Amino acid sequence: MNKLFSNNYSLINLRKKPFPKSEIVTQMVYGETFKVINKSKKWIKIKIKEDEYIGYTRRRKFASYLEPTHKVSTLHANIYKEPNFKNKIGRLPYIAKIKVDKINSKFAKFQNKWIEIKNIKPLKFKNKNIFKDIKIFKNVKYKWGGKTFKGIDCSALVQVCLNFNNKFCPRDSGQQFKFFKKNINFKNLKKNDIIYWEGHVAVALSNKKLIHAYGPLKKTLVMNIVQTIKLIKKTANLDVVSVKRV
Repeated sequence: MNKLFSNNYSLINLRKKPFPKSEIVTQMVYGETFKVINKSKKWIKIKIKEDEYIGYTRRRKFASYLEPTHKVSTLHANIYKEPNFKNKIGRLPYIAKIKVDKINSKFAKFQNKWIEIKNIKPLKFKNKNIFKDIKIFKNVKYKWGGKTFKGIDCSALVQVCLNFNNKFCPRDSGQQFKFFKKNINFKNLKKNDIIYWEGHVAVALSNKKLIHAYGPLKKTLVMNIVQTIKLIKKTANLDVVSVKRV
């Protein structure tokens, strides 16, 4: 079962256990790669190649591995049946990966579908600022286990930005906390530093503002750092445990 597969669905939920009502632990977007660990009649247990996360999803017809050439660079991108705006057939989320077969003036073709060129970047493209795109998620609703425009959680907000820039990042905040080694004194906090609480994470937009997918307020918000620290202490009795720099 070492064969690689590509997710050829816009979005797949991965659950903690092989049951329809089991907790969603993460999601797999179009073009992400995985291995099947084991399978039953209705479910498969998989390991996502990009972040080594393990979960369960229903059995369906997945594509054999397709080496991608491009990635979605906007919050979401419309997909069309033909290279025009008449027949929309779906949307792909930020960081979805595709193998482009053909390009014309405005559209790129992949697996018999079309996407606007302005919404994709070559797979090797990287922003100089790794969190350049993070504010596109502002006001996106909070969703535990989510990682797209339909809903995102705090650790996914960090992960998708690093993944877009071809940097490995673990899925959960606790895993990230252990993975990133460079600790920063809070007094030296600056833009793009990552602030960790136990079970929560935010990214500094400056030494005064941060952005995070905040469960209690049910969406992704830009907030004052000092006020956020006080709020989390008051409501959850949690202190900042570390500031990391990537």
